[in-house]
Amino acid sequence: MRPAAGALALLLAAGVCGAGAGSAAAADGDTVELPVLKAELAAGASCTEGSDRQATAVPWEQVGLQLGRAWQFASGDGVTVGVVDTGVSTSAPALKGRVTAVGEAGTDCVGHGTFVAGLIAAQLEKGVKFAGVARQARVLAVRGSDERGAVTPDRVAEGIKAAVEGGAKVVTVSAAFAGDTAALRSAVEAAEKKDVLLVAAAVPDVPTGGVAEAPPARDFYPAASDGVLSVLDVDKNGDRPAGSYTTGSARLAAPGDGVVGIGPAKDGHYIGSGASLAAGFVAGAAALVRSVHPELSAAQTASLLRSTAYPAEVPRVDPYAAVTSVLPSSSAAAAAVPEHGAASVSMPEDKAAGPFRRALWPAAAGLAVVVTVVWLALIIPRGRRNGWRPTGI
Repeated sequence: MRPAAGALALLLAAGVCGAGAGSAAAADGDTVELPVLKAELAAGASCTEGSDRQATAVPWEQVGLQLGRAWQFASGDGVTVGVVDTGVSTSAPALKGRVTAVGEAGTDCVGHGTFVAGLIAAQLEKGVKFAGVARQARVLAVRGSDERGAVTPDRVAEGIKAAVEGGAKVVTVSAAFAGDTAALRSAVEAAEKKDVLLVAAAVPDVPTGGVAEAPPARDFYPAASDGVLSVLDVDKNGDRPAGSYTTGSARLAAPGDGVVGIGPAKDGHYIGSGASLAAGFVAGAAALVRSVHPELSAAQTASLLRSTAYPAEVPRVDPYAAVTSVLPSSSAAAAAVPEHGAASVSMPEDKAAGPFRRALWPAAAGLAVVVTVVWLALIIPRGRRNGWRPTGI
């Protein structure tokens, strides 16, 4: 994450979000001061406590992802998401009763893993409009670090394997290493063999104090490995945050700059930034897809997320489009979505539709573009009303 001393001002988009609700319109919003959560604690520092401050309006990232609309079609029920991080606190109210821990991962001194788990699966609580992408999903907590957040490739590799063996269908990895290792490759292979979708931060989160000069673009692991869905962080305008690490191997982008999340205790909120958080959003979207399309393999789930993403230099995940895409039939669905590769949707830009994602137009019944089997055999209920047609059709 991109921690800083004190608290940061968070601009929350005003509006209503929930089952049956429409898209929340961006307004002037409310300004809420939230404490910044760190990804790693210094030696001797006290464990992170629960926050006493709450984000009571709908966060910008929730509006941008149109979760209120997606929740009408999917909740993540029946899907377990592994979180390979600093642990996930079983005391977090928004995750109550839905966290299973491997070893001592049910405690989270740092709080980062709990924050990520909340982005994936936090329930709506009274007086609070923040919620995770897949509100009914279960969380499998796995330590990929030591108690204070320090990571190594071996620890992360062991965490991935533990999540796979623990029954997770989606696993998110927050760490990003400059080099690949045999242990990481083995863990990625284990996930692929078990049909587990591995989602990982495409780049490291910017350390405390930022970086004087962003280093040249390069690959980071395990995100850059074949079979891993790598995710970059973007801000509310769809741009990369200033001073971020860069890479040319990212497959999707998601919110990751000044996003709201839960702490390891209490019902208050923190603010955080980084690709590790963006990966959490994509893992939640994958849980939604796997809950409504259990017949799809992990690779096909990744292809569906990519093919329905909002077109950009790095396509931005669109949970609503992914869960409302209709496969031709339950028996033919697995064959309809290719295992590898996916073409991005190309749609005209609507400058009035909001800052983060300007191509999430409401889809009316019967107003969809029929896409042939040659192009994933999906029905994407948003193209025709915007005048879009796939190339070559």
